[in-house]
Amino acid sequence: MFTYKTLESTDIEIIHETFISAFSDYQVKIDLPFWKFQQMLQRKGYTSCLSIGAFENEKLVGFVLNGFRNWKGYPTVYDIGTGVIEEYRKQGITSTMLLSIKGLLKEKKVEQYLLEVIQSNTSALQLYKKQGFEITRNFSCFELDKNNYTPIMNYKVEHIDKINSTTCKRFKEFWDFNPSWQNSIDSIYAASDTFVYSIIRSNDNIVGYGIIDKKTGDIPQIAVDKNYRGKGIAKSIVADLLKNTESCKVNVKNVDDECKPMKEILIKLGFEFVVNQYEMILKL
Repeated sequence: MFTYKTLESTDIEIIHETFISAFSDYQVKIDLPFWKFQQMLQRKGYTSCLSIGAFENEKLVGFVLNGFRNWKGYPTVYDIGTGVIEEYRKQGITSTMLLSIKGLLKEKKVEQYLLEVIQSNTSALQLYKKQGFEITRNFSCFELDKNNYTPIMNYKVEHIDKINSTTCKRFKEFWDFNPSWQNSIDSIYAASDTFVYSIIRSNDNIVGYGIIDKKTGDIPQIAVDKNYRGKGIAKSIVADLLKNTESCKVNVKNVDDECKPMKEILIKLGFEFVVNQYEMILKL
């Protein structure tokens, strides 16, 4: 018999241990030491009272970890990660946790539930569809190995300590699509000290920028002013980002498939396609 409860009283170390166990056979290799797990939760807005665990005799065997924010004008919960330890699968645990979450979110006046799922993960995809989630966007994820890349710097790149409302407003003018939850401005603010912010100016105006995690090599945002594209600005930004991360691999996740120019420039820069994801949403 399993019991289900929210995770305010469950130590993060225990959640991490269960997370690693649940994702040990995942389609994409999960490299998530404890410090990186903590950072992921911080960046994605982890909220323990809106997250739920499945317990067998007080042992955590499954979980739905959720973040909470305002998303496109609505109070929204985001599924950071859902998993069940292998030997406890096929017993209805995930379905029960999601049903419990839906009841909890309605009670808390949350209006929508957002998640991403790897497109080839058909069992998870079918489960989410059965629960009422609908596909909103198709995403592609890319990766670059620093060791196989020759950086080219044609422009002077500057660094800023952090981003504020003025720089955010300027950055948004360059966007071809709205970033996903984990790449959003709110997610960057939530873990602002973990990033390096690289910019290129022309006549004192910012015309291109990139943001990279100093340790993990994750690039949540990179964009160039539409009037300055095709001039090698993105190439100089990427070269600078590579210098400012400890990671040998850098990645750009969740590029909207509708944005062909972004995908083309990443491939031209040497990034390789890794995996496709769906963004899905449930209106509560």
